[in-house]
Amino acid sequence: MTKFVFVTGGVVSSLGKGIASASLAAILESRGLKVTLIKLDPYINVDPGTMSPFQHGEVFVTDDGAETDLDLGHYERFVTTRMGKVNNFTTGRIYQSVLEKERRGDYLGKTVQVIPHVTNEIQEFIKRGARVGEPGAADVAIVEIGGTVGDIESLPFLEAVRQMSLRMGPNNTSFVHLTYVPWIAAAGELKTKPTQHTVQKLREIGIQADALLCRADRRIPDEERGKISLFTNVPEWGVISMWDVNTIYKVPRMLHEQGLDGLICDKLRLNTPPANLQRWDQLVHETEHPQGEVHIAMVGKYVDLSDSYKSLNEALRHAGMKNHVRVKIDYVDSETITPDSISQLAKYDAVLVPGGFGKRGIEGKITAARFARENKVPYLGICLGMQVATIEYARDVAGLQDANSTEFEPQCEHPVIALITEWQGADGVVNRRDASSDLGGTMRLGAQSSDVSKGTLAHQIYGDVVTERHRHRYEANVKYLDQLRQAGLVISALTQREQLTEIIELPQDVHPWFMGVQFHPEFKSTPWDGHPLFNAFIKAALDHQSRGGKLKAVA
Repeated sequence: MTKFVFVTGGVVSSLGKGIASASLAAILESRGLKVTLIKLDPYINVDPGTMSPFQHGEVFVTDDGAETDLDLGHYERFVTTRMGKVNNFTTGRIYQSVLEKERRGDYLGKTVQVIPHVTNEIQEFIKRGARVGEPGAADVAIVEIGGTVGDIESLPFLEAVRQMSLRMGPNNTSFVHLTYVPWIAAAGELKTKPTQHTVQKLREIGIQADALLCRADRRIPDEERGKISLFTNVPEWGVISMWDVNTIYKVPRMLHEQGLDGLICDKLRLNTPPANLQRWDQLVHETEHPQGEVHIAMVGKYVDLSDSYKSLNEALRHAGMKNHVRVKIDYVDSETITPDSISQLAKYDAVLVPGGFGKRGIEGKITAARFARENKVPYLGICLGMQVATIEYARDVAGLQDANSTEFEPQCEHPVIALITEWQGADGVVNRRDASSDLGGTMRLGAQSSDVSKGTLAHQIYGDVVTERHRHRYEANVKYLDQLRQAGLVISALTQREQLTEIIELPQDVHPWFMGVQFHPEFKSTPWDGHPLFNAFIKAALDHQSRGGKLKAVA
């Protein structure tokens, strides 16, 4: 029987519920349990696919094509279980499902209400995410509830899990509440009152936490932990201190040493071997003892919020570990890049242009791709980063001076990048769209495979077949492939059915390391193995560093 741990948050958002949930899952997995995670988001959007990265951070994509909350990226990096469409749902999806049932007549004429219809639907979605009753169901499902206790949006979710706990019994569910203990500099002390209030609010709803994870900028002394215990009715051993650390990979050890996994196993009556966190200790050692450093320029348009590139940041750091170096990332706003200011990139060991949507900052990204190509600086373009490299090559090498994407200039003379009208999805179904289609859920999404040409840099990295996750609407226009090839661009991977460009590169006798990929490899990187593409990119940055690149002026 699958048992559940419900993780809630209080006081303020952005305390790290995702990291805490993933870390607990990692410890339980190290005890030999099969663990899955589910994220419940209280906003009314059906999924985060149409939300600005400034609002929500990155959109994480799963193999089966779900656009999900970025916390699912943390889940996949911390545990072996792969996430999918069933592991993340929103208020919007719940209401969409309830209304579809109402329209079909499934409720037999009853008045549809939040209780029981919406709360029952939430419980069904949670059980579906945990694959309850299916072969290979998880031993433990950790359910993270977005938002903070007291928000009106999250009340149906909290009521639903309260009901689940009542129905399943006390030894089949557990509640972990993440809260904030601020340091007040003027008073020179930590204040426990916000935690007392958020737990009081949780108890008013009918939920008693089994453990409190108390976030602070420092360790919480035993005296304050005792005070929190007294006022929240949580035993002192259940008041866990979570202080700021220099790497998220220290959190599993931090929680284990304070007994969180033991508390959960006792509550759920789980008899397991002791936790074995040796691999996490080795990972932290590698992180803290690099043998060098590389400096990467990430030329993007969402640089004011680093969560916009969360998986990408982690993938670069994972590759740094594999190459035994620290990766220092500077976020360069592509709107500040012009031919006159391009020299600011000269100090970097490599240039990375990430994905994005919309016209803003595009010419800066194109200029960055040109700089990297002409100065033989290692370049990795991801999704839009591949497209701007293609546009730059078409303009400056292939002689197609008006080359552009129809996303930015619908009437351009040479649309080397154009809207997808038909493609085969991760589930094998052929999808079609046009310029008037809805934005949500109409991109090429999920894992797809392509053949890789032998003798290319891509083949050295991937072998014969590349399988990666996608999230985009526009593609390299197949009508221009021959012209680009004749001008010297190597198209090293194409989709098997539509012949859509997956990877471009320059010959290695022309440029030591220049590659653009239409997919998002960062979604499959883990701290244990890194990712072969990012591992090769950081190795190229190291090689460039050792050569000492010279700046060539951009005309």
